Amino acid sequence: MTILHLISGGETGGSKNHLITLLQQFSKEEVVLGVLQEGQLSNEARKAGIQTVVFNQTSRYDFSFLKKLSSFIQKNHIHIVHTHGPRANFFTYLLKNFVMFRWFTTIHSDPTKDFIKGGIKGKIFTSLNMRVIKKIDHFFAVSHRFGEMLEGFGIKSDKISIIYNGISFAEPVGLPVTREQLGLNKDAFVVTMVARYHPIKNHPLAFDAVNKLRDEGIPIQLYAIGDGPERNHLEKLSDDRDYIHLAGFRQDIHECLKVSDSLLLTSDSESFPLVLLEAARAKIPVVTTDVGGVSALLPSQEFGYIAPTGDVEKVANYLRKLYESKLSGDIESMGEKLYQHAKHNFSLEQLEQATRNAYRKFS
Repeated sequence: MTILHLISGGETGGSKNHLITLLQQFSKEEVVLGVLQEGQLSNEARKAGIQTVVFNQTSRYDFSFLKKLSSFIQKNHIHIVHTHGPRANFFTYLLKNFVMFRWFTTIHSDPTKDFIKGGIKGKIFTSLNMRVIKKIDHFFAVSHRFGEMLEGFGIKSDKISIIYNGISFAEPVGLPVTREQLGLNKDAFVVTMVARYHPIKNHPLAFDAVNKLRDEGIPIQLYAIGDGPERNHLEKLSDDRDYIHLAGFRQDIHECLKVSDSLLLTSDSESFPLVLLEAARAKIPVVTTDVGGVSALLPSQEFGYIAPTGDVEKVANYLRKLYESKLSGDIESMGEKLYQHAKHNFSLEQLEQATRNAYRKFS
């Protein structure tokens, strides 16, 4: 059984990391990564030893590559096409009437919010995507909440497998960094945020929460790693605040987390954020909004804090509690508890086995 994972190829965040991590667990004979464009994903996948094919779509509206994609599926006896994201979904839908395969998809985000702030075009794409997903054979939802969301869209429960994200908890190999190298004060309460500069991540809420604590005299510094369409807007919001650092894109996430006191996530929508597991691996507690499957990772406040989405007061309050834990010396034990819980329940081995079982059962 050969599986083609199809994705646009422009991804730089959690879905990219999830896919590379997962595909590394399969042999070259079992899986192929197909991308519609060259990018960071295809480059990293090749370096990871993953068989990667680029179908060279020249623009979002170029349909000519479909002939090459169809030929590849038939020539290589692809049994399953596993899509990631609305772009891959749409073109797979066009092929489904002409080529025989089973169609799986992973739901990495709320499809009703994939084109947020996209105007009229965004509304059209959202409507089209919602129609397309009704034609998919089987869904991987990365949290029970996302499984319930799919059922709310009219997807039958027997077409949904709940498979939580997982990572390797082996210490990543990288060059260590210091706070001074990152432009951070060695004595500050450092909160790191790893998220695309995109409206759905709600960086302004993070900024507001940090501002509140600064006004109280708490020496908090925010280190925001990422890139995206909101960069200019966020630069204006943080222009006169030297305690908010827009770090841009970085690959040494683990090293940055290791010199941080906490991870912050203020998204309005997520599935199961991989960066929370990366924080657990670095043994630092988290403050996150109540999105996707975060409650499975944080079943109690022993491990970190969950705030309602959009609630700046709660986010600020939980950051304040973590700062107090740092002063009392309890913050390290919180990070250790989170590490042990995540390592036991969200391992890479669990992700691989659950994925293989679903392929066998539903193909």
